[in-house]
Amino acid sequence: MAILKKGKSEVELKIQERWFDVRRMVKSKFEKRPDINAILFLIGINELGFVKEVWEKEEKQDLMHVALCTIFEKEGFYAFDYKDDEGWPHFKTIKAMPNMLLKEQENTLKSKIIDYFIDKGYID
Repeated sequence: MAILKKGKSEVELKIQERWFDVRRMVKSKFEKRPDINAILFLIGINELGFVKEVWEKEEKQDLMHVALCTIFEKEGFYAFDYKDDEGWPHFKTIKAMPNMLLKEQENTLKSKIIDYFIDKGYID
């Protein structure tokens, strides 16, 4: 595994290790290796609280938005506002997300997803 460690900081290595834990857990439940978008989609469904047989493209985007708001709520970027008549959660923006380089964005997103899975008790 030395090639996976090459040029990475301790923080990046820890995120990578925990990210693999998240992906393994999701794969064990759904028998498919998920990417980051699939995991955000699943978090959105989890937060919505119900599953449909088929999701429209706009609903998939909305689910990913729900996931992003949820995982960044603790950081003070979003706050839950209300649930609409169909049960969809709505958030208000509290502060803008900082500008980050792509690699930093990816690591931050993965870190927040990991925190979500730990907080929900899906991984240790």
